[in-house]
Amino acid sequence: MGTLHRHIFASVLGACLAAVALFTFVLMVGTALRDLLGYVIAGQVEAGVAAQLALLLVPFVAVYALPIGMLTGVLLVLGRMSSQQEITAMRAAGLSLGYVARPIWLLGGGAVLVALALNFYVMPVTRSMQREMLVQAVRANPINFLVPRTFVRDFPGFIVYVGERRGAELKDFWLWELDSQQRVRGMARARTGSVDFREADNQLVVTLREVSGEPRDTKDPENFAKPQPIGNSDSMTLELKLDGLFKQMKLNTKIAWMTLPQLLAKRDGLEAKGADITPPERAELTKVRINLNDKAASSLAVLAMAMVAVPLGIKVSRKETSANLGIAVGLVLLYYFMSALTGLLQRSPELRPEYWVWLPPLAFATAGVWLFRRVDRA
Repeated sequence: MGTLHRHIFASVLGACLAAVALFTFVLMVGTALRDLLGYVIAGQVEAGVAAQLALLLVPFVAVYALPIGMLTGVLLVLGRMSSQQEITAMRAAGLSLGYVARPIWLLGGGAVLVALALNFYVMPVTRSMQREMLVQAVRANPINFLVPRTFVRDFPGFIVYVGERRGAELKDFWLWELDSQQRVRGMARARTGSVDFREADNQLVVTLREVSGEPRDTKDPENFAKPQPIGNSDSMTLELKLDGLFKQMKLNTKIAWMTLPQLLAKRDGLEAKGADITPPERAELTKVRINLNDKAASSLAVLAMAMVAVPLGIKVSRKETSANLGIAVGLVLLYYFMSALTGLLQRSPELRPEYWVWLPPLAFATAGVWLFRRVDRA
């Protein structure tokens, strides 16, 4: 690699790393606020543990930040070089645009390998680690599920409200029991109470005192024409199951967090059933195929973004950072809009949605080649 190539490679690499770091930080903060803030506010996760969980989000958000950072970095560097007539000087010296862009193609190819590693290995492992760590943190403080002055709907078949909680002691406890149609079929209120966690079967054991209750007709709980009896009791014991909630936290979006060997094994196992495959298994097979292709296609998007950015950076000739960032944001929005449209096809397995996920990166790559040839002939 000559001096010119080393200069372009180093400039683009530095700009891309800075852009990727910036977008990774922004996406990580947004994702952490969405996924972890509720647990922190409720006291279910300590601040130190939340910081570790946020760091485990880095590979996940880096998958999205990498193509955006590549696009932004190339636009910034080539826009500046073009505005300062450096590209014109290179072409006047007899250098083709293909020669000038060679280190950028090399960098884009390397970034594709990094994206593949993130998508198929690093991100699934860290996401699984994060979810397992989150479950363990919540299990360590299960009493904190009872958030004061909040309607808690985490317990299947129940809605719980606690006016005040100090440690394990409760005040102004309300409970609504729901039927299969989410209708209230009974309610109870206690002046005071206490809560304990029974680890053997993952249940919160709530002991209520000074209880008043209102049962309803199980067949027609919303019929208020009949008088509703009210019962009183000095004490009452209630068990709220957490086992299903912990399992749900562990298994959520499991396919998306599989590594490449796991996805291939899952796909091969389902395909081996042939005509004996059940409809739920066929839907699962479609999800596995989509994930395999989507992870590969999103990795190729890094190179596709670079291919579009090279001719645009040269043609636009803007050294202003804000202008180049605006172009980058517009292109990224267009890309993810196309990805969202192809994602709608997931509900129609007969249309083979696993192949349509390749449309956005291939469209950007094709547009990049066309723009590059136009700029090169100019």
